Amino acid sequence: MTTRAEQVAVLRPLYQRDLASGTERFFGPRRTTCPWCASDRLRERLRTPDLLQHKPGTFVIDRCLACGHHFQNPRLNESGLEFYYRDCYDGLGRGTAEGLLGAARSRKRHRVAAQSVRPFTDPERWLDVGTGYGHFPEAARQVFPKTAFDGLDVGEGVAFAESEGRIDKALRGLFTESAPSLAGQYDVVSMHHYLEHTADPRGQLQAAHMVLRSGGLLQIEVPDPESAYSGLLGRWWVPWFQPQHLHLMPCRNLQQALGEAGFTVLEVGRRAAHRPVDLAGAIVLLLSRLAPRDDAPWHPRPPSAAARRVRKLLWTGGLPAVVAAYALEQCLAPVARRTGFSNAYRILARRN
Repeated sequence: MTTRAEQVAVLRPLYQRDLASGTERFFGPRRTTCPWCASDRLRERLRTPDLLQHKPGTFVIDRCLACGHHFQNPRLNESGLEFYYRDCYDGLGRGTAEGLLGAARSRKRHRVAAQSVRPFTDPERWLDVGTGYGHFPEAARQVFPKTAFDGLDVGEGVAFAESEGRIDKALRGLFTESAPSLAGQYDVVSMHHYLEHTADPRGQLQAAHMVLRSGGLLQIEVPDPESAYSGLLGRWWVPWFQPQHLHLMPCRNLQQALGEAGFTVLEVGRRAAHRPVDLAGAIVLLLSRLAPRDDAPWHPRPPSAAARRVRKLLWTGGLPAVVAAYALEQCLAPVARRTGFSNAYRILARRN
């Protein structure tokens, strides 16, 4: 079995070749107007490096003072998206992604999300967009055992999800390009922490309208850029998730866009969507930033033995702080869910 060190050694020349001319080529032109409302009243909200994989580059999120929309500016182009997603959910990052997305707490949240659809429909076919390794359909099937669940994603995880029986059918590709061939086939479409990753959120809503049957339901869950935690924690707020999150939409903006796309909003909720990991996540990002880097192919050379020891000591010393912060957040979660500290919201809408 190939070790991680051997995988990194094989990939390093490829990454170094990609980085030989810098990271500027991964970005499109900087916008001077808001992509949501076209206002030119923009203000920089955040400037940060990649705190997730620690790949080279600096990323900026601007806020529109007219409508509150937050967006990456300049935005990653197609080459940039490929570079920064590479080895995050697949390849080197697959084990970590599977562990986080398939955790017991995540499965419970998925079942609760599926339960919220039950008062409105008993679906025959359900499409989970951005399904990853199919953890949401796997949990939702416990609520709707007779429903056929399909999953769509651009990564290799969707094929794995089908092979493991987590979904009935794997659809690999872009949703907006796949939608015409899926027109009118589904009773429910779910997008859980998917929309913020897309270059054109409104186009995604139109695609969902196309694949849903008349009266079908669209369930969306996204981070809330107006959460009090986003201001309190700054760049250390995990849902900024740079460089992958391209758009972060205030709830009122998304509700309006759903209406324009031909949907009627049935429910809006923040309590069940909140994930109490803001404080612990901020400490993890800070420790990761302060510690000497781990070995990864986007770094020119492996870390020294001394750097490895310092990294291990820092993480060992910082772990109690992470655990304490996580425990505190579990205690504060009931309050956070009912106040402006909720870090996400969920919308259920019906296709007109």
